[in-house]
Amino acid sequence: MSKIILMTATFLLALAVAAGAFGAHALKTHLSAEMLQTWKTAVDYHLYHALGLLLIGVLTVVLPDLSTKWPAILLFAGIVLFSGSLYTMALSGIKTLGAITPIGGLSFIAGWLILLVTIWRR
Repeated sequence: MSKIILMTATFLLALAVAAGAFGAHALKTHLSAEMLQTWKTAVDYHLYHALGLLLIGVLTVVLPDLSTKWPAILLFAGIVLFSGSLYTMALSGIKTLGAITPIGGLSFIAGWLILLVTIWRR
């Protein structure tokens, strides 16, 4: 499980850097200031939570008895739903996609809280 989490995290980190560069260079002249800020928010949360996923992978190696499956799944889902909806909204201009974003935010929160409880119970 730790290898899958670590590989997923490192891929998502590379993707976050690519998305940030794409936004800063390719999209700079094509999106409004508001949509560029939306893109930046997506990149920021993508990067932070991919780092969090990397941390979870390291915890899985250091503490192999620690159950990290659900926190990892929820952070991954949060990146897809939160950042993915913002990326799509910025590119398409369809603001109703913003309705999906809070579900991703809740996934982030749930993942971190489940990790907290898992560590506390250990």
